Amino acid sequence: MEIHDEQPRSHAIGNRTYLVADVEPLDLDGVRTVAVGTVLWLVAFVALVPFYSELRASGREWWLWTCMAGFGLGAFGYEYCRRRRRARLTSRR
Repeated sequence: MEIHDEQPRSHAIGNRTYLVADVEPLDLDGVRTVAVGTVLWLVAFVALVPFYSELRASGREWWLWTCMAGFGLGAFGYEYCRRRRRARLTSRR
């Protein structure tokens, strides 16, 4: 099966016909998505730090550490996606 530049404008499935919209491709490397998620975890951590004593008293101190874990894992994910994007770009040349 070969991929052609001209893609179908509609698909018939059963007795229904679905139209294909002309849209730009998504951010396939995920760098921006992971970066935004990582920053949001950091913002949540910073927002919860002033409430540390209340979180600890109510048994919800884990909220703070979940945010820190999300930030840490996001940092690793960001580096992974960044390296993957760089490898994809160099392999095209």
